[in-house]
Amino acid sequence: MATTLKTSLINLRGYPITIFNQNHRSLSSQILPPTNQSHYRKRILLANLLQRYGFPPSSLQHFLSRNNHLLNSDLTETETSLGILLSLKLPQKSLVSLICDCPNVLRSEFLRKWRVPISGCGNHGVTSSAIKSVLEHSSRIGIGPDKFYECIKVLKGLGFCDSTVSRILTSFPGVTLVSEVEILRKIEFLVGIDIARDNIERFFHVFPEVLGVGTETRLKPLLDEFMKMGFSKDDVKKEIAREPRVLGLELGELPRCLELINTLKCREVIRVSILSEGAFRAGFEVKLRVDCLCKYGLIHRDAFKVVWKEPRVILYEIEEIEKKIEFLTNRMGFHINCLADVPEYLGVNLQKQIVPRYNVIDYLKLKGGLGCDIGLKGLIKPSMKRFYNLYVKPYPECERIFGKRKEHVRVKSRHPAGLWKLMKPSSHLTTKEDVVNMKSFIGSLA
Repeated sequence: MATTLKTSLINLRGYPITIFNQNHRSLSSQILPPTNQSHYRKRILLANLLQRYGFPPSSLQHFLSRNNHLLNSDLTETETSLGILLSLKLPQKSLVSLICDCPNVLRSEFLRKWRVPISGCGNHGVTSSAIKSVLEHSSRIGIGPDKFYECIKVLKGLGFCDSTVSRILTSFPGVTLVSEVEILRKIEFLVGIDIARDNIERFFHVFPEVLGVGTETRLKPLLDEFMKMGFSKDDVKKEIAREPRVLGLELGELPRCLELINTLKCREVIRVSILSEGAFRAGFEVKLRVDCLCKYGLIHRDAFKVVWKEPRVILYEIEEIEKKIEFLTNRMGFHINCLADVPEYLGVNLQKQIVPRYNVIDYLKLKGGLGCDIGLKGLIKPSMKRFYNLYVKPYPECERIFGKRKEHVRVKSRHPAGLWKLMKPSSHLTTKEDVVNMKSFIGSLA
């Protein structure tokens, strides 16, 4: 007598799959070849395992498609590796981010080597973000725990507190490959440019990447370049003490930024605002904006082009620029390269202009009210009045989305209030003698 076996599995999206088997033979075995059946089953088991350890189901399919080598590993070893990572008391977001960015950390032989050193990090005051950064860096270049121990010993020996050590390991895990001699050279270099020894720790906390910059190959030639540009030694020291990231400039980068400022075609008030804190600071601000644009995918040439065409970007905070770029790419769906053609996007207010205009265009697109696709240029370039007349005024429902337009705008007077009183001629009292003279004059005419 035939028997029926009911089996439940969990698919890649987290939904249950029920399979009925006749004579203990699965339906999937009748459809899929044995190899594909084993591969598919292992994929489901691995997905379930990752979900149990906090992996979001929405990103599972993409993660597994990029890392097919995990299907060839032993699931028991993978589960053991996940257990070791979980025992390190990493936050769930950090754990998932570590696995996504560097799936090689799931190798059991790698984690067995690092389990004891990382477990003892709590005694050294190392944060979970620093642990994540060190594990990711180690799995990529193959450094061992001995380098990690030696690095912590050196940093502690220099008198750095736990927060500074964690900050350095988080932002620049490559410090594990920097020798003690090279770190001491950096300190001597900073002392040589009048950075007080009491501020050395603050300097490394703000800009830990300086530990990876060569003293003889980069730092000293960079100071010489500043002097050749006409900046005094005191000005350079002042700027470095104010913003340690100045030492992250590449050779030739500051002259190029200053050349861009000198060729700007903008209103004088904008130019004065850009240079209000000096040419050195203005050039460094240009460098920060260019780096911000390059971080999101623009090449250096296009980044300089955007800053040159829209100088107001130099006056905006980095956080404001990042918000606009994230809204452009994540919400509006445009590519970052669109900024090279429409740099004016970064010069308008996000909440007052960009968001209302996008909401109107998005609404009309859903309703089929647009005859053609409106690109970024058609969204940003029109004036407020023209955009209102084209896309808002013909559709009353868009008034609420765009915000009611103020019809009664108070016109600014050309002259100060009360000026007419000063210009009014003084009154003259008529006397009896004036009347007699007027009558005699009129009589002589008659």
